[in-house]
Order: sequence, then structure tokens, then C-alpha cells
Amino acid sequence: MKLKKVLTADQSPTLYVSELDEHYHSVNGAVRESVHIFINAGLKQVEKDTVNILEIGFGTGLNAILSYTENLKLKKLIYYEALEKYPLSHKIIDSLQENSVFSSEISKQIQQTIWEKPVKISDNFTLRKKQIDLLDYHPDKTFDLIYFDAFSPDKQPELWTEKIFKKLYAATNKNGIFVTYSAKGTVKQALRNAGYTVKRLPGPAGKRHIIKADK
Repeated sequence: MKLKKVLTADQSPTLYVSELDEHYHSVNGAVRESVHIFINAGLKQVEKDTVNILEIGFGTGLNAILSYTENLKLKKLIYYEALEKYPLSHKIIDSLQENSVFSSEISKQIQQTIWEKPVKISDNFTLRKKQIDLLDYHPDKTFDLIYFDAFSPDKQPELWTEKIFKKLYAATNKNGIFVTYSAKGTVKQALRNAGYTVKRLPGPAGKRHIIKADK
């Protein structure tokens, strides 16, 4: 994919994909969006001390970095599994690290660590990145929290289906949480059909609503 770095409203960078006419994160603030959706509506709502997280769409690694940073306060034991069909090149990763969000040693480690094998980033944060299409993914674990951060339903409709959500529901632990930025009606219905209880929550800057779904 042809990618271009873009500085968003909160001065954090994201990437623009010309083939899809889509940004990896909100231009209204990449960090602000991710914190609002995945940290505040997701990680902070998990009441367990040991948490398995599944991320659909590792992308720049921003959600993993923010989860690690938040966990310095939460002090949970986290296993973080992230799926990405198209890992970023070293050149793109290096360009992101010019920004403070990605410039810490931990951020660099999260972005650059090897794929496919679990890597202990710290005593309480283990990361496993998998290069795979969600359509081909068969979970070998169950999860307490799912970050669904694929490209939008208009751009990748095959990933936002009842069939996909049923697969994820089966891999979600009881009282587990699913969060995503899309609040499209068809997405809400597909999640309900898969078995989740769906709530529409206020969105971050530039977005009216997001979805939090519970098992």
C-alpha cells in the first residue's frame, strides 16, 4: 500500500492510504481517538487483573503503545495479541518515531519486535504480533478485550460481518468487552446477531458515537 504520514489535530501522526482514501486514525487527533475508544471505553473497563487483549489491525502500533503506557498505572498482567495483514516497512516506522508518541524505547520495541512469537516487553506486558488476514485467523486463546480497529466498513466490508463477529464472540471470555470506532447500524446489528450486547457511546472529537459490546 502507498502510505503518507499525516500530522493530526493533537499533533500525533497517522498514515493515509491512497488506495483506500482512508486514514489509519482520526485526523481530529490520532492519540485522542485511540485513548477515548480503546483505553477509556475498553482497557479501563476490564475489572480483571489478568487481561488477554486481541487487536484487529495493529497498524502503527499506537493502541498497543497506549495500552502499555496506561498499564503502568493499572498494573494488570496483559497478554496482547495483534493481527496485521500488511505490516509497516522499517522506513515508515522510522518516520513515525520522529514524533514523541513513538519515540520512547518501549514504543520502538513494540513497533520493531519480531512477528509471530510472544515477546515479553516487560514483566507484565507480553506482545504477540501476527501477520495474518482476519478472515484466515483462528484464535487459540480466549480474550477479555477486543480492539476492533480494521479499516472502515465501507472500505473493508468483508471484515465487519456477522460471521466474523461470531468467530470473535466465541473467542471472547464471559464479561469480555469489544470496542470499535464504527457505530454504523449494520455493524451494531451484526454484533447483536453474533451474541453481543451492544451499547452506543459518545465518540471522540469529530465523531458522534462509538460501539462498546459486551458478552
